[in-house]
Formats: sequence, structure tokens, C-alpha cells
Amino acid sequence: MEMVDAEAPFLTEHTDDEPVLAGVSDFRGRPVYRSTSGWWRSALFVVVMEVASAFAYYGVSANLITYLTGPLGHSSAAAAAAVNVWSGTATPMPLLGAFVADSWLGRYRSIILAGTLYVMWYAMITLASVLTAQHPSLSGDTSSHPLSLRVAFFYTSLYLIAMVQGAFIVFFLGTPTYRLYAPTPGAENPFALLARSLAALAQHDNATLSSLLGNQKEYQVEQKEDAVKKEEARGVVRLLSIWAACLAYGVVFAQFMTFFNKQARTLDRRIFGSLELPPAVLQMLGAATTLLFVPIYDRVLVPMLRRMTGSPSGLTLLQRVGTGMTLTLPTMLVAALVEIRRLETTHEHGLVDNADAIVPMCWAWLVPQYVLIGVAGVFAEVGMQEFFYDQMPSELRSLGMALYYSVIGMGNFISGALVSLIDHITNSGGGDSWFADNLNRAHLDYFYWLLAGLSATELALFLRCASTYVYSHKRLR
Repeated sequence: MEMVDAEAPFLTEHTDDEPVLAGVSDFRGRPVYRSTSGWWRSALFVVVMEVASAFAYYGVSANLITYLTGPLGHSSAAAAAAVNVWSGTATPMPLLGAFVADSWLGRYRSIILAGTLYVMWYAMITLASVLTAQHPSLSGDTSSHPLSLRVAFFYTSLYLIAMVQGAFIVFFLGTPTYRLYAPTPGAENPFALLARSLAALAQHDNATLSSLLGNQKEYQVEQKEDAVKKEEARGVVRLLSIWAACLAYGVVFAQFMTFFNKQARTLDRRIFGSLELPPAVLQMLGAATTLLFVPIYDRVLVPMLRRMTGSPSGLTLLQRVGTGMTLTLPTMLVAALVEIRRLETTHEHGLVDNADAIVPMCWAWLVPQYVLIGVAGVFAEVGMQEFFYDQMPSELRSLGMALYYSVIGMGNFISGALVSLIDHITNSGGGDSWFADNLNRAHLDYFYWLLAGLSATELALFLRCASTYVYSHKRLR
């Protein structure tokens, strides 16, 4: 029986004739063998950290608007805009981290740096919640919000710190099993490659102008030499048109963590008699719907669609994205109708001026809009990831995911800008803002109608762009 290396637990010894892996070392700079590193024994440590960090991230983000409008005393509009801007900034950060890891730090050091920043971030959140609880005036909160909210957020942040720290330790335990790849300082920024591709298209336009002025032979030679680059540049431009037509999905998705949450807070959330659901828990409906619908789509819908369309994948990539885009329209229509019903209920029971009242309306009214946005994600988000990655030129392939992330990020920025602009306009006339702090006097229904109109407009633009799009790669559509 082979002895186990004390410095590399759970790994067997390599054989004498086994070659070392090229370009890879362990954490001490020593050669690495395939049999004693990598695979699931290494991946599990990373998975544990990723699950814990994702749990902590979404645990805070799901409750952020409640905390901003509660202990921190922000208005509903300011809080929603702040959450949108924060989410829009955070969404594309993995792309920056990937570039830093590949070019300078390496993946292992980048994970250590990111994990350290995570722990520091949660520690600062916890400290901020303590300070606002002890000194409400620091947050501008003079309305004596319930102490229970501050205490709940404090302990949530505290336990999230413990979770991330524990996951961080687990990640370190796997260090002897990792294959460390050296960064490549000469790696070119993919955004620079994109700029050069677009510049090639501009040169093509100039060359076309020259050909019209009489340099036909010179143009023909140049056209043959640069045909590939110019075609790639045209492909990027076509992709950007599809990207622009998908932004409405990001705007609709941004409401998931803001106004959907605010609506839920006003409803009767009791289950099993006396147990009350936190508003943020309802966000799990979207994720649960996505989780449940994926196997239904793969095992039921794809075979049916395959027989109907003749396509091996059932739907083409753009058809899948378009289906998700289409579902954003009923999502906003349903949300608007539910909000109208909620406002009518507040009038019927004389609760219009009672901002803290629980409306006698069951939380289940919100289930359809959460389910619809979850199903839309199965089509739109997965479709966008596959489409942008597959259709990007080979040397720009890393930008494929950037376009997907930027749809969500830019959608959040657009949502934040819309909320701030509409709040300013509707407040200036002396009436109630669409996003009044007293949600019973607000008009989220108007905002949802507006987003439904935006979704319809963007869907029409998407269908126009998709109908003329020519796929560039030879994969099954």
C-alpha cells in the first residue's frame, strides 16, 4: 500500500516515470504531477468557497433595500437607485478580476485577494449596522425604526462573516492539491483587441471611399488581405446591436431586488398561522423556478421543439434569448396589475396614509411575477451566455461573457437612472412621487407600465436585429 504524502493529504504518490505537467507548479514552486493534483479533490475546496461567498453576497443584496430604507433612512427612490448602481457595478467585476488574474496575480493569489476583500466588506457592513443601531442620527434616521431590523441585519452580517471566513479556511486547506498557473504579463487586454477590430472596420469604410474615388485596384488587394479581420469587425457590430436590444431584460431584472421586495414588505406574509416570511425570502421563488424549470426545458420542451422546428437544440440561440425577452413583457404587466390590486385594497381598508400597515392581501399574489422572471432567466440569461460566447471572434472570445454581464450591469444602471429621473419629475409638481416612501401613495404600477412599454419596444428591436443576423460559427443552432 502506498504511503500518503504528509504535505499533500488525500493524494497518492506519483510514479517515477510519470511526467510533470508543463507550465504548472504547486504553492512552493515545485513541479506538479497529474496524479497528485487537480481534479475533484481540488475543485471541491474551491466549490465550498464559491457557494459560501455566493450565499453571503445574495444574503446581503436581497436585504439591502430594506436596510437602506429602514435603519439608514433613505427614501425608496434613493435606495432603489443605490442598489441598482451597486449591482450594476458589481456584476462585471468578475471580468476585471479575470483579467488581473491572467495578466498579473495568477488565479490563486487573485482568489486570496478577493476572499480577503470579501471578509473586510462584511466586517465593514457589520460595523456600519452597529454604528447605526447605537447612533441613529449617523444615518439621518429620526423616525425610530424597529430595533429588530437593525439587530437582524447585524447578526445576519456577523454570521455571513463567519461563513466566508470558514470557506476561506477550507480553500486554504486545499492549497497542497492546487495546480498553480503562472500569469502571462504579455496577455493583451481583450477590450484593446475589440477596439482594434472596430478600427479595422473604420479603415474598411475609408478604403471603400477610396475605391469610389478611383483606387479600385489598390482597394481590391487590400480587401483580400484584410477580409477576415473586417468580417470579424462586422460580426462584432452585429453582436453589439443584439446586445443593445437585450438591455430591457437587464432593466426588468433590476426590479427583482428592489421594488418587488418593497411590495412584499407591505403584504401579509404569514404561513402556517403565525410564521412570517421575511420579504427577501420571496426572491427565492425566482431562483427556485429557474432550478425547477431547467430540467423541464431540457427533458420535455426541447424534444417537443426539436420535432416542431427540426433544430437539434429545439430553439436557436436567438430564439431562446427572444423567448426570455418576450417573457419580460408579461412579467411587468402582471406586476402592474398586482400593484393596482394592492393599491385598491389599501383604499378599501383605509390604509392609504398608514405607511407601516400590513395590507390584508396574501403574499402569494407576488408569486406569478417571481415565477415569470425565473422562467425568463432560463431562456434569456442562458441564451445570452451561449450566444455571445459562441458568436464572438476567437481572439475576442473572453468578451462574450463580458457582453452578457454588461447586459445585467447596464440594465441596473439604466434602472437607477430611470428611478432617479422619474422621482425628480413626479416630485417637482407637488404631488406624490411614483416612488413615495409611503408605498400606499406611490405609483409603482405606473413604473411597471413604463417598463412593459420599454420591454415591448426593445423586443421589437430585438426581433428586427435577430431576423437579419447571420450566425458566424459552425455549431448546431
